[in-house]
Amino acid sequence: MRPALLLLAAFTLSAQAPKQFDVATIKPNAENDRRILFRILPGGGFSATGITAKLLIAQAYNVKDFQISGGPGWISTDRFDIQAKAEGLPERLPPDVFRPYLQSLLEERFQLQIRRESKEMPVYALVLAKGTHKMKVSEGPAGPGPGRQMMRMGRGQMNLQGATMGALANALSQQLGRPVIDKTGLSETFDIELHWTAEPGQGGGPLGNGPAPEAAAAGETSGPSLFTAIQDVLGLRLEAAKGPVENLIVDRISKPTEN
Repeated sequence: MRPALLLLAAFTLSAQAPKQFDVATIKPNAENDRRILFRILPGGGFSATGITAKLLIAQAYNVKDFQISGGPGWISTDRFDIQAKAEGLPERLPPDVFRPYLQSLLEERFQLQIRRESKEMPVYALVLAKGTHKMKVSEGPAGPGPGRQMMRMGRGQMNLQGATMGALANALSQQLGRPVIDKTGLSETFDIELHWTAEPGQGGGPLGNGPAPEAAAAGETSGPSLFTAIQDVLGLRLEAAKGPVENLIVDRISKPTEN
């Protein structure tokens, strides 16, 4: 076999190899401050503080809290501290490339078994309000990459830099507890700053579930609702609809043993 073919074969085997951390430490979280930290570190490192199994599943499979069902109650309440490392990875690893490592961690240490199921669920369609938008187009390089995208979110506030409409839809979904589908047709990236008065239960954390549309419209606030801010500030609108949404059903999961 020629050297080039040997190199290709080696690369193929490497690409098919399981994505696993070389070392991983998992301990019950001893703090009671409700703090949650989740970091992908340079060089294949991963650190999480105060994370629940349900949030870890959401991060590993790129879904929201409302897309996960089944499993015992402790997956939403028991919190863990995790330190893990995979050797030989580049300094900067995109989340999509890193997720298989989290999936392997869940399968090995939590004995996780899941199945996927598509369900018809209420969704929001993100559309242009009046044929155009009011957002500032980013001046930096388009598309994802180190230093190109930034996201800061809190209760009643959102700051996105270099964000695609898909990223905005994902951020809104996190705030509203309902899938948001990008139907704007916009391909540029944008710098977005948005402030609103959050309804009770809205944007209550990384897995915060928001209210139903009727609840959001009914609440009395001292400032604009998220729905109003999206239209007045961004020139976009959220339309209630229904559509197929992928759900994860937890068939089996166990508490990990301490290292």
